[in-house]
Amino acid sequence: MPLVEVKNLRKSYPRHVAVEDVSFHVERGEIFGILGTNGAGKTTTVECLQGLRRPDSGSVSVLGLDPVTDGKALKEKLGAQLQESKLPDKLRIGEALELYASFYRDPADPADLMDQLGLIEKRTSAFGTLSGGQKQRVSIALALIGSPEIAVLDELTTGLDPHARRDTWKVIEGIRDRGVTVVLVTHFMDEAERLCDRIAVIDAGRVVATGTPAELRHTTRQSTLDEAFVALTGRG
Repeated sequence: MPLVEVKNLRKSYPRHVAVEDVSFHVERGEIFGILGTNGAGKTTTVECLQGLRRPDSGSVSVLGLDPVTDGKALKEKLGAQLQESKLPDKLRIGEALELYASFYRDPADPADLMDQLGLIEKRTSAFGTLSGGQKQRVSIALALIGSPEIAVLDELTTGLDPHARRDTWKVIEGIRDRGVTVVLVTHFMDEAERLCDRIAVIDAGRVVATGTPAELRHTTRQSTLDEAFVALTGRG
């Protein structure tokens, strides 16, 4: 049974339809990419996975749970790094992780997590003093503090310089190596090709293709995922 199963998801707002018809599944232990341009419906889709949005129609199952009706149980098993997330500038990193750990019945050890993510030397540093890459590592640590089975990472490397992006990629691979299934939302084709076992390409609220990076390239007879994306969506 897939860890995540989405069937014919639809979500609209007063002035537009954000998600028209989205279906995909995520298997245990993989990094599953949701790839699309800004406004394609990616964030709304994963917000429905987390129970932050109620779908208009269709079905969503995460670890056999309905994110809307079983939200409390799901929060113990799913960790999320939101596209827009921030801590108070003066809050120290160690304090933040200790606080978030107190919300869970069986949390990860904050010191171990900071060590694994290269944050141990920043334990007493205020959030506002960190670089962009370090802040993203804190976001990942907060997503993992509850020892989740699934981690949802939304546009994690947007705004980072190339070196910080590559470092963050290694961290994401390390999350999968810990046994955590990852749902990675991105609009970077190179990121999806480097990290993802399988990808769902979303365009204008619809899934236009799913498969491994190699399968998507083969299906469109393109040599790179960039070219395959353009062929699938018609977006240059």
